[in-house]
Amino acid sequence: MNRTGKYFIMAAALSLFVQAAASGASFEKVKTDKTRDDVENVPKISRKKSDLIEENRSLKSELDSLRAELEKVRNEMSAADSLEYEMMEDIYDENEDKSAAGLNPEDYNAEVSDSLLSIWYMQQKVSETIQEEYDMDSLKFESNVPDSVYIERLKAMNSFIDLPYNDVVRNYIILYSEKMDTKMGQILGLCSYYMPVIEEIFDEHGIPLELKAMAVIESSLNPAAVSRAGAKGMWQFMYSTAKIYGLRIDSFVDERLDPVKAAHAAAEYLKDSYNIFGDWNLAIASYNCGAGNVNRAIRRSGGKRAFWDIYPYLPRETRGYVPAFVGALYTMTYYKEHGIVPQAVEMPVHVDTFKVNRMLHFKQVSELAGVPMEDLKNLNPQYKHEIIPGNEREYILRIPYTYTNAFIDHEDSLYTYKASDYFNPVVIKKIKDGGDGERIVHRVRSGEVLGKIAIRYRVTVSQIKRWNNLRSDNIRVGQRLVIYRGGKAPASASASSSGKTVSQPNPPHKSTVPANADYTVYTVKSGDSLYLIAKNYPGVSAQNIMDFNGISSKIKPGMKIRIPKL
Repeated sequence: MNRTGKYFIMAAALSLFVQAAASGASFEKVKTDKTRDDVENVPKISRKKSDLIEENRSLKSELDSLRAELEKVRNEMSAADSLEYEMMEDIYDENEDKSAAGLNPEDYNAEVSDSLLSIWYMQQKVSETIQEEYDMDSLKFESNVPDSVYIERLKAMNSFIDLPYNDVVRNYIILYSEKMDTKMGQILGLCSYYMPVIEEIFDEHGIPLELKAMAVIESSLNPAAVSRAGAKGMWQFMYSTAKIYGLRIDSFVDERLDPVKAAHAAAEYLKDSYNIFGDWNLAIASYNCGAGNVNRAIRRSGGKRAFWDIYPYLPRETRGYVPAFVGALYTMTYYKEHGIVPQAVEMPVHVDTFKVNRMLHFKQVSELAGVPMEDLKNLNPQYKHEIIPGNEREYILRIPYTYTNAFIDHEDSLYTYKASDYFNPVVIKKIKDGGDGERIVHRVRSGEVLGKIAIRYRVTVSQIKRWNNLRSDNIRVGQRLVIYRGGKAPASASASSSGKTVSQPNPPHKSTVPANADYTVYTVKSGDSLYLIAKNYPGVSAQNIMDFNGISSKIKPGMKIRIPKL
């Protein structure tokens, strides 16, 4: 019997005990049938008062025992089900604007693709040119490939995951296979290195290998990718989700940037999500917007559980996620038919892994074993300060196999080489005292006060008030507070100058708009997006508007925003 069944049986038993105690009858004399109308009458009993007192005392003892056991089972269930609860209600509450890198419909454009690929870390920097932008909500691409060919090719893929085909999917197929052919050539080059690793991990977790295409739409296979919402790594994990799935994040390490560990976490998330919804397309959608949003869309659709049935009820940025998945997977399979040539990638074919149990700096490895710093950074992006804190717990170091012998030959002296310089107590303390500096948006829940929130994130009340321009300690349920976990924040970090809390998901960065710039007030209309609004103001980008107003890309009709005059 599962825990849920056990819980309800015990709850029913407790209810019977309460009835028995209230009536003065023994528990054995209270019986139930399948219907409420067939409950047998409890016979009246004539007994001495002392007997009744003794029987009630015995009943009370058994009742207390049953309550204790019931509480134990309830706690077990709560712990076991906490993961599902987090997935359904809480994971993305800290930042409901979480979306995969560049996956908002207005963000599917060449500019975003270029910005992702301009930080290419593969021993070469790709200089990109911003080309025509694509608004996937309004554009309909044309192709010489007939629908019948697309349909036949999708069918021939024999995918374990249902790959739907319609006008929306067709648009994304053309986007990836024809409009982004150059970018896909670069991404396919990375696929030759990363996909075997991802496939092995997904096979180990027993999930469809086709899900590997999600890494393409999440980050263009860039382990160092950071979205505007603060999601990081190849699999674009938010802080809370990463923690739930065992990824370590602290002052020294961010395992969201570790391609191997992040792939394991992504596999676990997708498997858990599939267990909730029983459909891989819904599991894929939940990866983008959170299982809670998918569950709400199911309720609004009247209980339907197919992606295209709940499509109109999903968050706007999530509707394009499954079609994008199909488009990316199609292109990864049929790139040759579209004349796309994978770009050669200069990454080591073979990598050796070493366990590290002491403090180790990349420069120690580079200077003694000769491993290029660029290789160390590319293969171990999870170490924020080029330091492996092996004295706290065991970590791993990946190096090209060509340097394996040199590493082994110098292993005894690596840890002591210039240790006093690289591990200066002042520097180490500064790193630790800074916390992890993760920028999050916390939604205030019932019963929370600033003090409680400050303790949770290891910050002070005054810091929270300063970051959010709060003039008092009063906060309200549902209010969103910008918090820098651990207290490490930019010196100028502030939600807005108006004294109101702003729930912007964008990572802190220097605005490209002068603070004293003149502006025009624009009232958002139904169907507007920042991309479409910006097109009406020459020289102004969607990012300019977000910077100038201190907002995210999430806007609503009737909202007044300032358009800077540049």
